[in-house]
Amino acid sequence: MTTVLTSAPAVVRTVRELRERLRDYRAKAGADATVGLVPTMGFLHEGHASLIRRSAAENGLTVLSIFVNPLQFGPNEDFERYPRDEARDLAIAADAGAQLVFMPEVRDMYPTPPSTKIIVGGITERLCGASRPGHFDGVGVVVTKLFNLVQPGRAYFGLKDAQQVAVVSTIVADLNQPVEIVPCPIVREADGLAMSSRNVYLKPEEREQALILSRTLRQVPAWVREGATPESLKANMTASIAGMPLAEIDYAEVLTYPDLQPPAEGEALRHVPVPLLAAVAVKFGQTRLIDNVLLNPNEVN
Repeated sequence: MTTVLTSAPAVVRTVRELRERLRDYRAKAGADATVGLVPTMGFLHEGHASLIRRSAAENGLTVLSIFVNPLQFGPNEDFERYPRDEARDLAIAADAGAQLVFMPEVRDMYPTPPSTKIIVGGITERLCGASRPGHFDGVGVVVTKLFNLVQPGRAYFGLKDAQQVAVVSTIVADLNQPVEIVPCPIVREADGLAMSSRNVYLKPEEREQALILSRTLRQVPAWVREGATPESLKANMTASIAGMPLAEIDYAEVLTYPDLQPPAEGEALRHVPVPLLAAVAVKFGQTRLIDNVLLNPNEVN
């Protein structure tokens, strides 16, 4: 693979600059040009760094986008207080191997309020799509814009938001976008908490109680092997999490993956022949956390 930018990432803040840098790279790399995209909202952590490292290993140029997208926040959500730390982000990006960092302002990404919507039916009506109406419409618009601007061969997304991976994969398939979606494993803290930019909001007691999420999800394969049905698995997950007094459960669900359909009621989940997603969303104080585990049929039989 040919890389024409140095290991220190170049930072571009406008669509015009981004296109110029990509045009230069492709002109110099020629047939060897391969571009990976890691879309983020910043406040990077090791989970993001793992995506950047994988892209850097698989592509000649890795583009990291850092953009807190207002379209995917509801009116009562945390857009204004979403954590931001540009200097820290750029240090992590450099260490992980990003070569080009796209950090646009809202006015550059959306010079006028967008009239176009990207709406994915079905799979956005459950889980976070049900509790955050319009969220995935905003994800669809910004991801489509980034794909059009960067034109990557591959784009890297963490499976902590498995529903987002399913939504983006559906958009790509439905619209014949020439990009491979690369799902990457969840990265966790040493104590099991899934890494998230929002973890910084947690007070010490909230963070300690939030460990129930990963502890509960670790039990899911055993519950399935023991013959859990959709109803009993959801009941087990809910009871486990509800044991923490600060936990306010949004959902504890089990669905087929990636189509996000409910399995047949009363059927032992170990007999379901397709992958299953056990997913939770829980608030601790003012902080909403998501986590999940993906099960393949050969893992539970």
